[in-house]
Order: sequence, then C-alpha cells, then structure tokens
Amino acid sequence: MSNKDLTTEILIQIRDEMKGMREELKGTREELSSRIDQTNARLDQTNDRLGRSETRQTASEMRLATEIVNVVQAVNQLKDLLVADRDLRHKVEEHDRRIAVLEQHAP
Repeated sequence: MSNKDLTTEILIQIRDEMKGMREELKGTREELSSRIDQTNARLDQTNDRLGRSETRQTASEMRLATEIVNVVQAVNQLKDLLVADRDLRHKVEEHDRRIAVLEQHAP
C-alpha cells in the first residue's frame, strides 16, 4: 500500500468518525434540550407551589393578626373590669366600715 493510499484511508476513517461524532453530539444536544425543558417545567411547578404557599402564609398571618387584635381588646376590657371591680370593692369596704360604726353608735 502506498503512502497516498494509506493517507486516503486514514482521512476516510477520520471523516467517518467525525460523522459519527456529529450524530452523537446532535443526539446529546437534543437530549440536553429535552432535559432543560423538563427542568424548566419542574421549576415552573415549584414556583406555582411557592406562590400558593406564600398566599396561604399571608392569609394565615392576616388571620393571626386579627385574632391578636381581638385578644388585646379582650385583655383591655378585662383590665377595665378589674379596675372597676377594685374601685367598687374599695367603696363597699368603706361603706361596710361606716355602717359598722353607725351600728355601734345606734341605741
């Protein structure tokens, strides 16, 4: 076999290998594109779930804030009642003391 024939044969093999590599790369490129599309779809689903979670969390925070305001109002009303009760208790004790004094001086 002459050098020209050997060189031609090697070049043909290189060409055939390059065709095979191109086909493999094309398949790999399509596979990567498909995997990227799948990943993007999963990211979209995750974003949707996160959005729904954020909406639920906001609603929960609003309900909690409303209930905290209600509790504060109830505590303030209870405080006012306790202060009024204490004032009345003091007045009743004072009246009881006066009645006792009057009863002692009564004939």
